[in-house]
Amino acid sequence: MSAPTPNNAASVRTTSGSADTWRTKVSARSSRSSREEHNQLHVEYILVAEFSIDKGPTMEHQYPNAISGDEHMLAELMLPDQAHVRFQDWTIFFLHKDAEQNEEQMDPTGHAPLIYVLNLVNTKHDKEAKRGAKVKAMAICTRHSFLHIYKPILLLALEEYFKSPTLDTLAELFTAVNSMDLSPMPRLSIFERQVLAASDKKEMFSEKFDEMAMASPNAVIHQIRSPSAAGMITASDQDGDLRPTTYIDLAPGRNKVVNGKITINRDSHEFETKVVYNGIPVPIRVPVAVLPETVGDFSLIQLITTFSNPHSQNPQPFALHPHLTTNGPYTHPIMVLVNGLLTQKRIVFLSHGRPSGDVADHVLAACALASGGVLRGFTRHAFPYTDLSKVDELLLVPGFIAGVTNPTFANHPGWWDILCNIDTGRVKISPEIKISGQSDGATIFGNMTNMPGNIDTGDNQFMDDVLNCISSKFGEKAVRARWRDWVVRFTRMAAAFEEMVYGASALWIGHEENHVIRGHGFVWPDEQTKIRDLTANMARIEGWRGSRSYHAYAQDVQQFYMAKPIKILDLHHHMDRLRALRMSHEDSGKIYTALKDYVVEYEEINQLLCVIPENQGGLFPIAVGLFHPAQKVRFAVVELLERISTHMAGRHFFSSLNKFQKLAFIRLQQEKMNTVESPNTGLTMAGLSMGGAATKS
Repeated sequence: MSAPTPNNAASVRTTSGSADTWRTKVSARSSRSSREEHNQLHVEYILVAEFSIDKGPTMEHQYPNAISGDEHMLAELMLPDQAHVRFQDWTIFFLHKDAEQNEEQMDPTGHAPLIYVLNLVNTKHDKEAKRGAKVKAMAICTRHSFLHIYKPILLLALEEYFKSPTLDTLAELFTAVNSMDLSPMPRLSIFERQVLAASDKKEMFSEKFDEMAMASPNAVIHQIRSPSAAGMITASDQDGDLRPTTYIDLAPGRNKVVNGKITINRDSHEFETKVVYNGIPVPIRVPVAVLPETVGDFSLIQLITTFSNPHSQNPQPFALHPHLTTNGPYTHPIMVLVNGLLTQKRIVFLSHGRPSGDVADHVLAACALASGGVLRGFTRHAFPYTDLSKVDELLLVPGFIAGVTNPTFANHPGWWDILCNIDTGRVKISPEIKISGQSDGATIFGNMTNMPGNIDTGDNQFMDDVLNCISSKFGEKAVRARWRDWVVRFTRMAAAFEEMVYGASALWIGHEENHVIRGHGFVWPDEQTKIRDLTANMARIEGWRGSRSYHAYAQDVQQFYMAKPIKILDLHHHMDRLRALRMSHEDSGKIYTALKDYVVEYEEINQLLCVIPENQGGLFPIAVGLFHPAQKVRFAVVELLERISTHMAGRHFFSSLNKFQKLAFIRLQQEKMNTVESPNTGLTMAGLSMGGAATKS
C-alpha cells in the first residue's frame, strides 16, 4: 500500500479544529490524473468490508486503489453497531481531500470538495458460517452529493458479491457506474438553478434538455428522455433504444396521446439516464438543480414530524438560553435545533432502536433545514454516523452534527449541547452548555433602541404554518420552500442589524448612491416594526455572526454579486416593496419603469424570477402594474411581461397569471400597438388627423 503523496491524499470525515482529523489518508494514484482529461469519475472508490468473528470489522477489498491509513476505522464505519441483527442497513459518511489542490478544484471556502460515501450492509444467514451468518458491507465513494442515485446499483452489486467475492465483481461495478453518461444533462447557471429548485413546473427549462440532446452525439443511446426531444414517439421511430407506440409508462401523468401518438412528459427537475450493470439496465434519475447542503434523499417532513408530535401532545419547557430559546421556554423543538445549527452548537442525534441509516437521514435533513439551500458549512462538519470509539476525536470538532446509535451518549451531557432523541421525539438542551455574555453589538443596539426584551420572534407561529402545510399534504417541496424563505429572511434581517449597529454589513455589497432607485435589503412596513424584529432576533443574529456558516455566506454574497447582471438595482428589495407596502403611484411607477429598462436580457430575467418565486405570488406584484393610472407605466409593464412571456422559464410564470390579469395584458398590448406617440407633442395619430382637418378648414 503506497504512502499518500503531497498532491494526492484525502482523509476520512473527521475532527481537528477544521473538522479534518480522524485522518485516514486516501491514496490517489497516477491513474486519477486521467480524470482531468475526461469528465470527472462518478465513483472514485469501491470498498468492501466484512465482520469477522475473530477479528471484528475488517477491510476485505478496495478498488481501484488501496486506501492507506487506518483501514480498521473505515471498516468500523462501514459496519455500524448492531448491523448483524438487521437484514439490511445503510450508512453515509464523508471523506476529505487533505492535500494541495488546484484552484478550480476548491469550493468557495477554499476547501477541497467532499467525497461522499454511500454504504450498504447486508446479513446473509449461512449454516456453514460461524454463528450462522455472514455480514458484509459495500461502499461507493463519489463526489456527487446526490449519492442516493446509486442505491439500486449497490443492492445488485452486493448481492452479486456474496455470490462471487472477487475483485472482478468490483471492477465490473466500477466500470458500469463510471460509464453513466451525464454529458446531455443541462448545466444551469446559479440563477437557473434557483428558479428550477423553487418551481413545481415539470417543464421548467425543458428546452435546455432538448438543446443538450441535440448537441450530444450519445444522447439517443444514453438518454432515456431522448425520445421526447422530438416531442413524441411514433411507430416509425422503433429502432435502437426508441420505444414503440404501444409502450406505456406506468408513472402517473407521464403519457399523453396526441393525434394517435404517445407523448412522454418528463420532469425537468431530474435528468434520466441509465447504468447497465451485469446486463441489467438500471434507470437513474439525477437531480438537475442541487442546492447547497443537500446530500442524499432525506425528508424534512420526517425530521419535523419526529420532533413535533410529542411537543404538540405534551409540551415541556426548555431551560432558557439566549441563542436557542428565541420564543421563551416553550420554543418549538425544531426552532431550538435550527438555532443550535445557526449558532454552531454541538448536536447529537440518537436512536438506539432504529437502523443507522435512519439516524444518518435525520442528520442530513437537519443540515439542509438550517441551510435552506442558502447557507453552507453544516455537512462539512457533519458525521451522519459515528460510534463510541471515536468520541474523543469528535469532541475536537466545534459545532459538529453527529448521528449515533449508542445510548451512552445520552448519559454524557458534556459531550453535546443539544441532544435529539429520535426514539422519543424529544430535544434536550445540555445542562452543561456554555452561555456567553452579552455581545458588544447587543449592547450597542440596546443603547440605540431602548426596546424592552422578551419580544415574540414569531417562530412558533411559523412552525404552526409549516405543520399546517405538512398536515394539508402540500409535500416535501413546499416545506423546503418555506424553510428557504425563512432562512433568506433571517439573513436579510442580519444584514440590516449589522448596518444599524456596525455601520456596514458583509452580507450586502453595493453602492446605493449608484442605484437608479435608492433602497436595499429587507423591507419593513415601518421603523417600529423593524426595531421590534431586530430586537427579537438580536441574540440569534449575534450568535450566528461568529459561526462558520456566516463567514461562508459572506463569501457567497461576494460571488453572487459578481454573477449578477443587474447591479444598479436591488431587485429583491423593490419587489418586496411592491408586495408589502402601500406605495404611491409615483414610487411604484418608478419601479415598473426601472424593471422595463434594466430587465432585458436572458440572465437579467432569470435574476428577476429568482426573487419572485411561485410560492410568493410569482408575477402578481408586476401584473398589478397593468392597472397603474399612468399609461406610460402600464405600457412599460406590458413590455416587461412580453419579454418574460417569451423567456424559457418566464413563460411558465406568465401562464400562472389569472384570467383577469391576462385579459388586461391583451387589452393593453392592443392599445399599445394602436397608439403611436409623437416624439415632440405626445399626440396620437388620431389627434394629428383631427388637427390637420381643422387647419384645412
